[in-house]
Order: sequence, then structure tokens, then C-alpha cells
Amino acid sequence: MRLKHGLMGALLVAVAAMSSVAATAAEPLKEIRLGFQKTSLPVIAQQQKLVEKSFEKDGVAVRWVEFAAGPPLVEALNVGSIDLGWTGDAPPIFGQAAGANFVYVAALPSNGAGEAIFVKPDSPIKTLADLKGKKVGVTKGSSAQNLLAAALEKAGVPYAEITPVYLSPADAGAAFASDKIDAWAVWDPFFAIAETRFHPRVLTTTKAELNVNTYFLANKTFAAEHPAAVTTVIDDLKAAAAWADANRDKVAEALHEVTGVPLEAQTIAANRQVFGIYPLTPEIIAEQQKTADRFASLGLIPKKIVVTEAVWTPPSGN
Repeated sequence: MRLKHGLMGALLVAVAAMSSVAATAAEPLKEIRLGFQKTSLPVIAQQQKLVEKSFEKDGVAVRWVEFAAGPPLVEALNVGSIDLGWTGDAPPIFGQAAGANFVYVAALPSNGAGEAIFVKPDSPIKTLADLKGKKVGVTKGSSAQNLLAAALEKAGVPYAEITPVYLSPADAGAAFASDKIDAWAVWDPFFAIAETRFHPRVLTTTKAELNVNTYFLANKTFAAEHPAAVTTVIDDLKAAAAWADANRDKVAEALHEVTGVPLEAQTIAANRQVFGIYPLTPEIIAEQQKTADRFASLGLIPKKIVVTEAVWTPPSGN
């Protein structure tokens, strides 16, 4: 009899625990936190207040959190300090290799012509092959690092034969200005700012070297608990893309208004930016896997990863 009571007590505890978890999971969303950088569709959506309009009827607050680069944004997703955010191709690969708690939820266009490796106009470096033995500023774990690795590979220069100087975009800009690095690999608007200030010689761009995408990511737990919210934000980004394509003359001003980046630089960036948001097709994921395999072969990540293991599948009807 005592055993029966013990089993019953354990069962009641288990049921109570399950009910508590269910109640927690069912709690209504009160705030959605969106990570963004100084360019791309999230900035347009923020300027247009598209996400705010979608969630205001349900009393859900929207908070935008700015990041200088993708790697810290992925770490913020991992620890749950933001719910969704946009990065280049490389940060999620480094994040997945480190076991970060995120999923891919949508794809956006590549940084394309808005991401480059460049030198000052009077530099003796004329080609990618000339980077051998040189100091190249790049943000570690960023899409620019993927451009650098892929471009060097194509030029026949082993990654180990350059000196990568891992810096944030702001610090790399200062190092480039003071000639502490020989070349700089970075994306817009930092590339555009450098163009207005230094009129650099461009060695190559992501558009010339890679078939990649940028990505919209979600904290894995948030995506599981609030799939409808994820879908709503993706729909808002689609609306932002439609607005941007229909109002090209206003895009630079919208980017400038949110980020404070000089209008001249944002105009350059906006004029070469491609707008859109797409589902995660097998072809897109296959290209992302190629990038992951490149990083693994170079020893830039500690182990091989399978990108599909971090791809979100929305529930039916979402």
C-alpha cells in the first residue's frame, strides 16, 4: 500500500511539473526583441514600424537591439537576450559549431557587391595574390572572413600565409586609416564609408567570389514556443522588401535615419543592395554547407557541422 501511495505521489508530482511546463509554454508573448545591424531589411522594417504594427493589436512590445557584426548577435540569440536577428553567412556556422541555441528561419540576398576586400589607392597590393604575407583586417566569424577565405583559396594563397587581424568593423576602420593593416575585408555600410573616405582599390567582392546568402535567425526556444510570431516577422520583412523595391529613392534616407551612418555612404550601400526574403531551399542550404565545410577544412571551426540540423521547420499552418 505504501508503494502504491509512493507511486501515486510521484505521478502527481510529474503531472504537476508537466502542467507547469505547459503553462509556461502557453504564456502569451509580451515582448519581441530583434537584433539588427546597420543595413538590410531589418533596418527598413524598423524605419517603417512594420513589426510594431503587426504586434500592437496583441499588446506585444517590439525592441530593436543594434549589433556591429553578426558574431555577437548570434551569441545574443544563444543566451536568449534577443529572439530574432539578421546576420551574414558565416556567423551562424561558427555559432552552430559552438553549440549555440538558434535556428535558421529564412534567407536574404547575399551582401554581394556590398562586401569587399580592398586596399588604399596607393598600396603596392594590386591583386589577391599580393596579400601573401600581409596583414588583413577582418571580423572573426563574419561573412567577410568567408569572403577572405574563399578569395584567397581561388587565388592560390593559403589562408595560413596571410596575417588575419581580427577586429570589429570600427576598430578595423581605425587600423586601416592608420596603416596598421594592409587590407580590409568588410561589408556595407562600413565598406561604403571607406569608399567615401579613402577611395580604395577593390581587390574583389562577395558578388565576384561566392554564391551565398545572408540569414534571418531565431533563438531555437523562442521559435519552438512562438512559431506564429516568427512567421509574422518574416512576413513583415517581405513587406519591407516590397517597400524598398518600390521606393529606391527613399531607401538610403530610411537607412540613414535609423543608423546615423552618413547619407552619402548609405546611398552607395542602398544602390547596390538587393532586397528580398526567401524560404530555406535545399539549394540555399547546400551552399551554406559548402561554407561550413571550408571553415572546417581550414581549422577555423573545431568540428564539421551539418547545417540542416539547425534549420527551423515551422509547424503546419504557420
